Amino acid sequence: MPQRDVSAADHNHLLFNYARTNNIVQALKHFLGIRRLGLHVNGASVAYVLKICGSLCDQILGNQIHCDCIKYGLIEDVTVGTSLISMYTKTEGVWMAEKVFDEMPDRNVVSWTAMIGSYMQNRCPEKAANLFRQMCREGVWPNDFTYSTVLTAHRTISPFQIHAQVIKKNYESATSDGNALLDAYMKIGNRHDAIRVFETVDEKDIVSWLAILAGYAQFGDVDGAVGVFRRLVNNGVRPNECLFSCILSACAGPTAAIAQGKQFHVGAIKEGYNDDLSVSNALVTMYAKQGNIESANKVFQRQSERDLVSWNSMISGYAQCGDVDGAVGVFRRLANDGVRPDEYTFSSIVNACAGPTAAIEQGKQFHVVLIKGGYNNNLCVSNALVTMYAKQGNIESANKVFQRQPERDLVSWNSMISGYAQSSDVDGAVGVFRQLVNNGVRPNEYLFSCILNVCAGPTAAIEQGKQFHVGAIKEGYNDDLSVCNALVTMYAKKGNIESANKVFQRQPEQDLVSWSSMISGYANCGDVDGAVRVFRRLVNNGVRPNEYTFSCILDACASPTAGVEQGKQFHVGAIKEGYNDDLCVSSALVNMYAKRGNIESANKVFQRQPERNLVSWISMISGYAQNGYGKKALEIFEELRKENLEMNDITFIVVITACTHAGLVDEGERYFDMMVNNLNIDPTPQHYSCMVDLYSRAGLLEKAMALIDGMPFPACPTIWRSLLAACRVHKNVELGKLAGDKLMSLQPQDSAAYVLLSNLYATAGDWQELAKVRKLMVVRNIKKVVGFSWIEIKNKTYSFVAGDTSHPSSGLIYTKLKELGLRLRDAGYLPDTSYVLHDVEDEQKEDTLSWHSERLAIAFGLIATAGGVSLQIVKNLRVCGDCHTVIKLISKIEEREIVVRDSKRFHHFKDGACSCGEYW
Repeated sequence: MPQRDVSAADHNHLLFNYARTNNIVQALKHFLGIRRLGLHVNGASVAYVLKICGSLCDQILGNQIHCDCIKYGLIEDVTVGTSLISMYTKTEGVWMAEKVFDEMPDRNVVSWTAMIGSYMQNRCPEKAANLFRQMCREGVWPNDFTYSTVLTAHRTISPFQIHAQVIKKNYESATSDGNALLDAYMKIGNRHDAIRVFETVDEKDIVSWLAILAGYAQFGDVDGAVGVFRRLVNNGVRPNECLFSCILSACAGPTAAIAQGKQFHVGAIKEGYNDDLSVSNALVTMYAKQGNIESANKVFQRQSERDLVSWNSMISGYAQCGDVDGAVGVFRRLANDGVRPDEYTFSSIVNACAGPTAAIEQGKQFHVVLIKGGYNNNLCVSNALVTMYAKQGNIESANKVFQRQPERDLVSWNSMISGYAQSSDVDGAVGVFRQLVNNGVRPNEYLFSCILNVCAGPTAAIEQGKQFHVGAIKEGYNDDLSVCNALVTMYAKKGNIESANKVFQRQPEQDLVSWSSMISGYANCGDVDGAVRVFRRLVNNGVRPNEYTFSCILDACASPTAGVEQGKQFHVGAIKEGYNDDLCVSSALVNMYAKRGNIESANKVFQRQPERNLVSWISMISGYAQNGYGKKALEIFEELRKENLEMNDITFIVVITACTHAGLVDEGERYFDMMVNNLNIDPTPQHYSCMVDLYSRAGLLEKAMALIDGMPFPACPTIWRSLLAACRVHKNVELGKLAGDKLMSLQPQDSAAYVLLSNLYATAGDWQELAKVRKLMVVRNIKKVVGFSWIEIKNKTYSFVAGDTSHPSSGLIYTKLKELGLRLRDAGYLPDTSYVLHDVEDEQKEDTLSWHSERLAIAFGLIATAGGVSLQIVKNLRVCGDCHTVIKLISKIEEREIVVRDSKRFHHFKDGACSCGEYW
């Protein structure tokens, strides 16, 4: 509590110290105590307290201080008047700010600029422009802040009009005014005209160079910033600490190479600025943002002095690297050293707690600290809290913080929409966006990008995305790069590749995200040719593909319709570009080779990975499972368990699938139990589907049915389809009929249910029931999917259907089949006519079997390639049991390795055996 026997000057000095240390709580307490004692407060102290009132939106105290200013004659102080304008702008509105401005007996450039800023903040650009013109008429010359403020009103007053004011006074080449205009252009993002102004300044000083350098850094143009720095050195200008700080900040950008930053670090040491606080802070930030937290920490530890920026940079650096313990450790050291954290410190530590390795309890503990310190209502901090809770999957707590925010900016709305997006809650995200619009907030390009990304999710309807597309057009963001990229991604993920391509073609500019999104879109649609075509256009346009672009094209090459050699060609391209060891590229390579049946190459890439993520492990496990090596897949999984990686639900879908293909029932049950009871992962319909498939293939149909009856949700079509297929193999007509009826009720237009049920009746010899099913197919206009197989020879693909005679070499193909037939008989082959689903004579059934599409493709491969060359066949349906037997024998008598990829898995036939071990 302030004492009466202390002089007013001392009280004012104490207030000044509170202001200098940004201790707003103590400053307010002290000011209110002085006010109660009736002591005199000077204009500087009043101006500082008014600034606090504005930041806290405390209108009542602001009004009281305004009355005191009138009472004690402080209203004539130009600093106090300007502070009143700023305070009212943030509390009551522009009308009170306007009143104060009109009643001010004396105004300076700061007063005029504050009032222009007030108009701009309250969306009155015309008034701002008119006031600027009045200011110029009254002979008050604008400063750089005035220029940058009024230039944001570019729809009402052209930047060139302001520029004309400078030229009119013949000050364009004058250093101070040229610098002000240059800075103003940079602040509104007009780099082209900023450069023009810079070149017209006759005598460039340090401020000139700093303004243009900061502009390049602001735009993320590292090469431009480096070029300016070298130019100033070549012009004989000795760079000072501000210039070094600026260039180091530019080198912290995502497009900068760390080697560039290291060169300027050396330059700063040579010039003697290594111990300068601003330079060392810039170095800490640069190394941290480049992911070199070790070098950042070295600079931090060697700092001769530190300010709050130093501590904040280090905490932020650890947060960006995902090192929660490191960030918390620095925060505790800060507290132990008696340094008072600010809102940026707290927002950085909260951001660290949003990382994937953080425990939610850590974040909650810091939330409590924030509440105690009075920072929980700070905009920057509360936004970080929303993000943290959303990233931790606690959308309820994120929403509570969001709803309690006393004020919100676009970051607040964006964080909440992103949170709902991360939780796959499309309705929640859309609801927040509508609330934003209803509150009169104009969404920017980032918000449109965010909501469009939400609409790209699997649970969103494409109509929602189209509505936001219309909204983006109305708001004038149709040509914005980030919005266009989000639209391409949204349409591509929803399978509307035509609309995605339209947006892509109309983009005024395209970056690597645009190209990669388009390639990924074609890949998702299974259009390999489209993806390759876009990739080639990218290269022809002189764009250098990055690691994500390569991973997208490699994903496309994993499709069964891709050429055998296409993936290998892009692998070579990735090696040439130096991305071979990149995590996302190597993971895509593992996935591509595994899905192409080349499990040896997949394993080679996997073993050479310098680091692995969960995608790498899952791809390898899935690859072994799909290629018939179930036990090897489980070995890889046991290796994964030893790694410090958090397994997710997809991991167990892949592992149980591996058990299913290998008939490992006990292991499958054990892993399902591990997932539920040990790792607390809630089983999804996909997990239950895998378990039903596991039991069904093993002939444990009663156990499969018991699991279906005990599920916490209704069985999905995949579950009934697995059970029905198994009933056909194990000839359980009664249970198969139940499964078929359930499947047809869920998907009445899917031909699979009718075909599987027909197969069941045909196997049981119940031709009457089979006829009923076929009649039902006619009534419902259900068309059976035509089975076809294809083979690639010399980069050309040849496809066949059963009994096909369209191929130019048809005669040679059937001659080869006849020859094989004789050799197969000699090897002991007897046709299994149970796979012919027609009530015809056995001889006709045998002919039908010999004309299956996969046999035609193999026969063509045998006559079109040299002896010993392995063949790779792809079939769109499951290989029948008789063809499986035949291909095993062909691999032996022809001494060929034959790989067949059907709709379920890969079969590697060699020396009369198959990798599936007769279990598929």
